[in-house]
Amino acid sequence: MKDTDIKRLLYVHLLCIFSIILSIFIPSFFLENFSVLETHLTWLCICSVSVTAVNLVLYLVVKPNASSKRSSLSYKVTRFLKCCIYFLMSCFSFHVIFVLYGAPLIELALETFLLAVTLSTFTTVPCLCLLGPNFKAWLRVFSRNGVTSIWENSLQITTVSSFVGTWLGAFPIPLDWGRPWQCRCSQLADDAEIHHMRNRGKNIIPSVYIEC
Repeated sequence: MKDTDIKRLLYVHLLCIFSIILSIFIPSFFLENFSVLETHLTWLCICSVSVTAVNLVLYLVVKPNASSKRSSLSYKVTRFLKCCIYFLMSCFSFHVIFVLYGAPLIELALETFLLAVTLSTFTTVPCLCLLGPNFKAWLRVFSRNGVTSIWENSLQITTVSSFVGTWLGAFPIPLDWGRPWQCRCSQLADDAEIHHMRNRGKNIIPSVYIEC
């Protein structure tokens, strides 16, 4: 069972990384003048949608926390609506936090909100896919010694790394504020994505080692 989980986790990490990479190249075939630097907000939207879609499909197929009990349709609908509410609450909460930490309240509201959506995509969406809208389970996983499976351990690492990447992305911003690529929200979102992919990659290495 453990070997099967390791293989499935390996495939999930690989596909999530590829979804971020493909979101850089595929839109250029359908959108004119598409560029990660020139149309950064568009790319953030595409990246968030693609990562969310891949996470949903993967966790529906893999089912790491599959329950033996059959759930009714009303229960599934209620659970889905709760997940949507949790995601929206996460986006608005991050937006408020960014504003409190110095982001413009009105001038760059769209950029700040897209940063909040991007960070929620890398943190909240995986938690909802694996743990569901169960706040007690979230507290257990992110508390000390609360992890009970390799899935939860991977979730803990990738989620924390996304937060750390966003925080570290703030350091180089004052160095060259006038450049477009050095925009506050773009820089923070890029660092969140880089740290998210890097730690998914670091999770792949031990998985391959154990499998071999």
